[in-house]
Amino acid sequence: MSSNVVSMHGHKKADTTAAAVDRLQALVADQMKEVNATILKRMESPVALIPELAGHLISSGGKRLRPMLTLASAKMVGYEGKRHIGLATAVEFIHTATLLHDDVVDESTLRRGKKTANLIWGNQPTVLVGDFLFSRSFELMVESDSLRVLKILANAAAVITEGEVLQLTTANDLKTSEDTYLEVITAKTAVLFAAACEVVGVVAEGGKEMEEALESYGRFLGIAFQLVDDALDYSARQATLGKNIGDDFREGKVTLPTILAYRRGSDEERKFWKRTMERRKQEDGDLERAIQLINDHDTLNDTLERARHYGARAKDALAIFRDSEAKEAMIDIVDFCISRAY
Repeated sequence: MSSNVVSMHGHKKADTTAAAVDRLQALVADQMKEVNATILKRMESPVALIPELAGHLISSGGKRLRPMLTLASAKMVGYEGKRHIGLATAVEFIHTATLLHDDVVDESTLRRGKKTANLIWGNQPTVLVGDFLFSRSFELMVESDSLRVLKILANAAAVITEGEVLQLTTANDLKTSEDTYLEVITAKTAVLFAAACEVVGVVAEGGKEMEEALESYGRFLGIAFQLVDDALDYSARQATLGKNIGDDFREGKVTLPTILAYRRGSDEERKFWKRTMERRKQEDGDLERAIQLINDHDTLNDTLERARHYGARAKDALAIFRDSEAKEAMIDIVDFCISRAY
């Protein structure tokens, strides 16, 4: 590991929990085939560019974690219907649409180790295909024949956009509070995790306690997931995950590692952060300096400590469900999400 990249030492190593994804995939494999078939079917369009562009991202090796959580939740609560197949597809379409839009907004060039759609086809087709996928997701929601499901997923889609806009307003603002940061990541990431699980409680007709437990699990897992993502942006692990190190820094995106480093820094260090993040005047060597300051103030480990806290809350939310293979898999996925940092 190069000396200018932060090393993050954790409780669990990635190789001990990576199998959690394999177990979850095996658990829902048959239903995931149905979801994948539905994805392909609903991506069809006489306009050839739409399935081509959408397929570029959908087939790019993402783990499909959110739809898998929908399927695993259904298994855990003993739901035996079919409505969760369409809902898992709707969740994946919402997620894919937001990624397409995010890459345009962030001017990203790399996603999961591949060139982004906006880099290949341009911004306009990418945004429009994202809109197409949102529309398809709403069709699938309506087909669930549940106004409550429609409300949960439609609200999630709206809140994700609010989170992205809030992030734009806090970009380059080093005075962003940790509470505002948590508000941003809850909206842009955790809300979809929450909805992916909560809708299962609705279609399973499990009552308020079940719905709330599933929603809490998804929300806390989503917060932990994003905290780890934001820590990874300053870590050598990022390169192994097919992403550039320091994208957030280059974009002036204020995340918890930088919020904490700015607060703990000397006057001279704060001047550095203001120049590079607020005024976006960056020079060669600035990313290395940022990583060094983050290392000096131990802000990555503190970010991961918070992720572990939310991960523990996610696991506790599942306490109302009886022990099962599905429940165990959903607990293990929490450890996997956090272990990505190590």
